Amino acid sequence: MARQKIASLGRRSISVRGDLRKSSDVKKLIRKAEQSFGRVDLLVNNAAVFRKASLSTTTESLWDEALETNLKAPFLAAQAVAPIMKRQGGGKVINIASLGGLQAWKEHLPYSISKAGVIMLTRILARELAPEVQVNAIAPGTIIVPGEESPDIRHVATTTIPLQRYGKPSDIADLVVFLATKSAYVTGQIIAVDGGRSVNLSQS
Repeated sequence: MARQKIASLGRRSISVRGDLRKSSDVKKLIRKAEQSFGRVDLLVNNAAVFRKASLSTTTESLWDEALETNLKAPFLAAQAVAPIMKRQGGGKVINIASLGGLQAWKEHLPYSISKAGVIMLTRILARELAPEVQVNAIAPGTIIVPGEESPDIRHVATTTIPLQRYGKPSDIADLVVFLATKSAYVTGQIIAVDGGRSVNLSQS
């Protein structure tokens, strides 16, 4: 479906199957992209897993799954794409972090810790890859994806959100597009898209 939609816009795309937790697969993906398009201008690290698990219920497998998918994978992707972007003289890396990386979500312990790692990874990469490459992160709050969740599900009380509603996928996509195409003097930033919920950092 995604490739068909891209084609309908008059654009070309490729699909590469792989496990983002494996260095060899990530390198293959980046290599295919460069071979197909001649350069790599943008990396969006969006793949993640979100499991409910507290200290007492976090198993070793849940811990490994969260850290490998949510933190190791974006590290490997950035590591693979960085030499290309540096060599071509520019590029953008956008990591999708989470409000859970800024706040202590005790019922989502591995997830929250992995996303906190993504935030620090973003800041370090911004220094490491400057001045050629800009690296930023988006930290979504509660985003309801149509077709995946019922709009009737209550994750957190909307009274804890200054804008009094949950977010939409377009709220994140619009910022990705801005950082990818319009932003020329922003790097190392963690931008919360959460309706203002992070104004109170003690709020879980």
